[in-house]
Formats: sequence, structure tokens, C-alpha cells
Amino acid sequence: MKTRSKDTRSHILEVGRSLTARQGYVGVGLSELLKAADVPKGSFYHYFRSKEDYGCALLEDFVAQYQQSLADTLGNKELPARNRFLGYFEGWLEKQIGPSLQDRCLVVKLSAEVAELSPDMSRILQEGVNSILSSLTETLEQGISDGSIAPLDDPHSLAQSIYYQWLGASLVAGLSHDDAPLKATMEATREAVPAP
Repeated sequence: MKTRSKDTRSHILEVGRSLTARQGYVGVGLSELLKAADVPKGSFYHYFRSKEDYGCALLEDFVAQYQQSLADTLGNKELPARNRFLGYFEGWLEKQIGPSLQDRCLVVKLSAEVAELSPDMSRILQEGVNSILSSLTETLEQGISDGSIAPLDDPHSLAQSIYYQWLGASLVAGLSHDDAPLKATMEATREAVPAP
């Protein structure tokens, strides 16, 4: 019974993530979510106290999955750190221009929307961003140590600057329906993280 409950909750979150990736958080009504997930209203309220509680769970689930993907990319010690760092952003580029909206970053999609809507959801996203920045900084530091990246004055500031550039480029690319901002940012990222 516990496994089935966990499966139902996970199913609601999975369907919700797909809908949210296309329509945003506010754009997804509860009745639409329930219909798409094929679950009764009572089941939703069994797992989530409110739509905001559901939104928090959705973001926590996204952050947890993202942490796993960071471990697979930035944490892959078989590659030099510079390759891992650039590979992370090459993956971002592929996902942002790819056909699957669900693969795109929810930080890009929801940050402006939830900042005004929910302090709890905003906090979860900010914690996720902080974790990403920490992983990027650590990868730059490892690159300096393993000799794949030239010495840098301030790895944390550079990681932050690059990440924020990618967020901005993703927003502009989404508005313009043109991948040029993302490709330009990829080139700038390569230049900002020089090999020795």
C-alpha cells in the first residue's frame, strides 16, 4: 500500500512537471492537473495540503532530480574538470533547444513567477540555485587543481557570473524562439574558462 501511495504521489508530480514546463505554475489549474493525472481530487489532497504545498513538492522533486544529474555530469571524476564544467552547459544548451519542454530548467521557467507568488517555493528554488553554484564552483576549483583550467582569481564569482548569463540567455532564447543567445553564451563560457 505504501508503494502504491508513493507511486500515486510521484505520478501527480511527474504529470504536473510536464504541464508546468509547458504552461507555467499559475497556468496549470487543479482540475486540469487531476484530469491529466487521472486521479480524484481526494487523492490530491491526501498528498498535498494545497496547490502551494504541491508546488513546493514539485520544486523539491525537481531539485532532487537535478542534484542527481549534477552528480552524473559535474561529479564524473573520470573526465577532467574543465570538460565536466563545459559539458554541463553543453547539456543545458541541448535541453533548452530540444523538443522536450519537460527537460528544460524549471529555474528558468518559474523563478520570476514564484518569486511574487510563494516565499516557500521561492526559497526552494533559491536553495537549488545555491547548490548548483556550489557544484560549479567546486568543479572550477578541481579544474585548477587537476591542471585542466588555468588559474582563476575567484572561481565562485566566475561560476555565479556564468550561471546568471545562462539564465538570461535562456529567457531571451525563449522569448525570441532563437537559439543564438544560448550558442553565444556557450562560446563565452568556453572563453571564460580557459585551459592552461
